[in-house]
Amino acid sequence: MVTGEMFEPVMEHFANRHRVIVPDLRGHGRSRRLPPPYAATQLATDLAQLLDDLGIDTTAVLGYSHGGAIAQQLILDFPNRCDRLVLACTFAFNMATRREKVEGRLLPLVLQVLGMRLLAKLVVSQAAPQLGRDRADWLAGIMADQDRKLMVSAWKETMAFDSRRRLAEIRCPTLVIAGSNDQAVPIHHAHMLHDGVAGSQLVVIDDADHALIWTHSEEFERVTDDFLGA
Repeated sequence: MVTGEMFEPVMEHFANRHRVIVPDLRGHGRSRRLPPPYAATQLATDLAQLLDDLGIDTTAVLGYSHGGAIAQQLILDFPNRCDRLVLACTFAFNMATRREKVEGRLLPLVLQVLGMRLLAKLVVSQAAPQLGRDRADWLAGIMADQDRKLMVSAWKETMAFDSRRRLAEIRCPTLVIAGSNDQAVPIHHAHMLHDGVAGSQLVVIDDADHALIWTHSEEFERVTDDFLGA
């Protein structure tokens, strides 16, 4: 329920070392006018088309949270397009526990009742103590600007994503990053990815939760740089 703007805290750092491309996924932000479906297969196809349009044969791909699911789908459907993969705070299957199934089914209902602005405040309030007031307001603003109906559709597709049986097909060097205190995507998801992708590296950032890209930006940059050889 955010956009590529979420990478703003680390953008300058990576852009000083790499050519950085940050798209808004179909239905989100500047890509809001692109119609459904919002399934991972469609979003991965969109990214492959973007690489074609930019004349890029292969690249390192970093996916965060739901973006990590799309990054997995991209390499599974277009294995030659990705030479290194970073999966941060993400999952192979986000409905793996009873709690996750309940929360997954409740969220669209809560979203329809509360709307984007109130839901954004509710979600961000959980991370506000670590984020700080200004950063929390910034993040809530990004979420509040999304279209409620589109986000409900996108969330239902998120619940349907399941790469567990295909993780062994991911052959490129892969880094899995997780926060030790992540409640949104608990650490068992990182272990599932690490166990499923042969030769992958797992880095757990202590005292970090799902907002680690904003609260632990320097650590996030460091481990990603080490992996990419920057």
